[in-house]
Amino acid sequence: MLLGARAVLEADHRFTVAGTARALNDLLAMRVSARPDTIVVGDWLAGVDALTIATRVRRQSWMPRLILIGTVMDGLLIRDLFKAGVDGYLYRADDLAEHLTLAIDTTLRNRPYLSPTANAEYLVAMQSPARDWQLDDECRDILRLLADGQHIGAIAYEKKLPLRRVYWVREKLRQRFGAQTNEHLIHRASAEGFLNGRLSI
Repeated sequence: MLLGARAVLEADHRFTVAGTARALNDLLAMRVSARPDTIVVGDWLAGVDALTIATRVRRQSWMPRLILIGTVMDGLLIRDLFKAGVDGYLYRADDLAEHLTLAIDTTLRNRPYLSPTANAEYLVAMQSPARDWQLDDECRDILRLLADGQHIGAIAYEKKLPLRRVYWVREKLRQRFGAQTNEHLIHRASAEGFLNGRLSI
């Protein structure tokens, strides 16, 4: 994927590839040193979920366009990515040669871009009754702690939250992912790219 995106960009004389990064810290350092107009990132950043990438890139003062390439087709995650500061999202199975340069051109004109598959999933998700509930930082933290095997009481103690709040968030997470048990919740969340080091975009 990394070589494919680079090859597409290098084949177009309008673009200059400033560099590549395989870890989030390298990406953040390159973002400051090279000051690119656009950052294209995908699932080659092992161990980092897409929402973390978006949040960390957006913390800096220099604000390049951010385009993610990934395998996740969950429309609610795509919505959350855009709220976190992503400018474009390309589903990896869509034609990269056709959509990557179009995504860069579109986002540089201050317009969001979704590849066809991602756009279809986003539109379906926006019709869903679950569209109004978002996975904020608290929810993602509790989800990660559940995935690490922690019990509700330990999570409440660590996060300094009332026990009832943690139970409520867990129930909302189960509803969001259509899960009955913690194991099913963790499996579904991993499959959708929400858990570091398990399955991420």
